[in-house]
Amino acid sequence: MFLGIVIKIIRHIFLFLFILLFAACANKSYLAKNQDSSGVAKSKDSTGFPTVERSVAGCQPDESAFDCDRRAILSMLGEYQVSFNFYETSILKPGYVRSDPKHSGGFEVVVLAEDTNSRISIQHILVGAGGMKIKHWRQEWVYEMPSHWVYLGNQSFEIQKRKLSSIPGTWTQLVYGVNDGPRYAGSGRWNHRYGVSTWTSERTWRPLPRREYSKRKDYQLLNVENRHTITPQGWTHEQDNTKVKRNNGKDTTLVREFGFNEYRRIDGFDFSPGLDYWKATSPFWELVRKRWNKELNKEGITKLLFETGDEKFSDEVLSLADAYQINPVMNNHLPAFEEIFGKFVSTDASTMH
Repeated sequence: MFLGIVIKIIRHIFLFLFILLFAACANKSYLAKNQDSSGVAKSKDSTGFPTVERSVAGCQPDESAFDCDRRAILSMLGEYQVSFNFYETSILKPGYVRSDPKHSGGFEVVVLAEDTNSRISIQHILVGAGGMKIKHWRQEWVYEMPSHWVYLGNQSFEIQKRKLSSIPGTWTQLVYGVNDGPRYAGSGRWNHRYGVSTWTSERTWRPLPRREYSKRKDYQLLNVENRHTITPQGWTHEQDNTKVKRNNGKDTTLVREFGFNEYRRIDGFDFSPGLDYWKATSPFWELVRKRWNKELNKEGITKLLFETGDEKFSDEVLSLADAYQINPVMNNHLPAFEEIFGKFVSTDASTMH
């Protein structure tokens, strides 16, 4: 028990230091990449890590749309320097004061967690100086998914069927957090016109992101359209966000926000700590994914029994992943995982949101 407490304290210290480094590196690289001292845009990258460019192949004449889509999704795997940039734009509520732009970033390796042809799961792992690594978000892509969980608000999720007419040719992107719990989901089609591969989602609900939930209490939801584009230098994730306050079932829109996240493929940075972590823990995380899938496919509403931003659940699951690295016998960790899962997750048909 004492060892577990020590591990949690060390992880929080590492996480705090990593976030500081993450933000500092990103702000420097963002400014260096986009401006010189006079504010004039630069075309030459000055972050110290060369960009690795690759030609983006369009769909071949004899290639099916499905195979072309798969190729676009799988091209997101790789080693990247990442910048996260968010700007509040249109004010929608009288008296609202626009927040300052947010810029952060760091380094991520994106690895394949699972591929069953029509279902592709890819895992993001943050890597920092001194061998620090943090399991980050995961995105799962499923072809022509007839139903999937959606975010309802108030830490609640529910399986919902899609309209039959909207399913053909679409991919559903399911996004999961650090503990592999659900975050948000949306469906859309890949567009490969002009040799550029872009996927655009329907509008979907999602909870507050990490950049906000420790600082903002004036809204509870984001209504979002996501767009992923494959580029010669990697890929980009654009977000059209609307911040929404929900009070007693009434929604009030506050402001729109534009998000631009760039994954720039680089050379010269050591991503091996992240790759080593995934190699050592992937069997454990496979079990976690299966447990979540079982829970999320039940009838009724799945409720997370903690407030948005509470890290206790993630801490305990990550501690089990650390223990698995020391003693990689799954049966030794199953009872502890089920106990943790039962404390923080509940599925109840009578749960209201």
